[in-house]
Amino acid sequence: MALRFTLRQLEYFVTVGEQGSIAQASAMVNVSSPSISAAISQLEEEFGLPLFVRKHAHGLSLTQAGRQFMEQARKVLAEADSLNGLALAISGKVQGPLNVGCLLTFAQVLLPAIRRGFQNKYVDVQVTQIECDQQTLIEKLRRAEIDVALTYDLEVPPDLDFVPLRSLPLYAVVSADHPLASRKTVSAKSLVEYPMVLLDLPISRNYFMSAFEQAGVTPTIAERTRDMAVMRSLVANGFGFSVANIRPHSDLSPDGRALRFIPLEGGLRPLNLGFILPDGARNILSVDAFVDHASQTIAGWGYPGLSLVSEG
Repeated sequence: MALRFTLRQLEYFVTVGEQGSIAQASAMVNVSSPSISAAISQLEEEFGLPLFVRKHAHGLSLTQAGRQFMEQARKVLAEADSLNGLALAISGKVQGPLNVGCLLTFAQVLLPAIRRGFQNKYVDVQVTQIECDQQTLIEKLRRAEIDVALTYDLEVPPDLDFVPLRSLPLYAVVSADHPLASRKTVSAKSLVEYPMVLLDLPISRNYFMSAFEQAGVTPTIAERTRDMAVMRSLVANGFGFSVANIRPHSDLSPDGRALRFIPLEGGLRPLNLGFILPDGARNILSVDAFVDHASQTIAGWGYPGLSLVSEG
């Protein structure tokens, strides 16, 4: 007897299983809760098995059968995506959905302009972007929730590929009236005399702190933030120095105050800006076209991470 179910039903089932709630799944896929509930009920009726245990106060949890079905459903959805990608490749036309992830620290200064040029060139590609930390980007790549991630070469696992674009040296970021603001370069040992504003993102924070560990000193962290713009404003308003690899197009904080970006001494390896992709992802035309477009676009910019063109 042939089973009758749709890929859409499987997508809803997997989302509910991951979120543990029909309401949260509804928000994720932008479909009404009754529609998702009906899809789950239809799957359970078709397979003749309960896939979830309903808990009124605690949402839903997968049954043992549900966990096994979810593992297989993910494989089916991945194969369906591969089939769609094969069809697009055979047609030779760059089109279809493209999910792009970007590291939080530079999403605002890179991705919108890259996307605009790409979507002007490839009008049949529907781009969705998501900004998050390095650890989450890697998880989303492995779950096939994004196709490609624009980020650093920080702790890239061996099952994913990295395509480098640009080397980004480490800068100390200080306010214009900071005692070290006139320095041409600055050391970790000289910075620790002052409070620090830490850009506190998973994996990235370890890299920033390693500059001080390498020098045998420990900074006094006065402020923490996960937002690059907030960090720049805190620094510009005198709450402390920070360190970063991203130097935006303007040396101003979001509230218009002057900042100084001073190269950090000490020989800590620069980070590489680039793309993390699953193995074989560039066989998909839209992914390959996006990587090529972004590479060409960034090559023509004086940022992030490089001295401004106006400085000569």
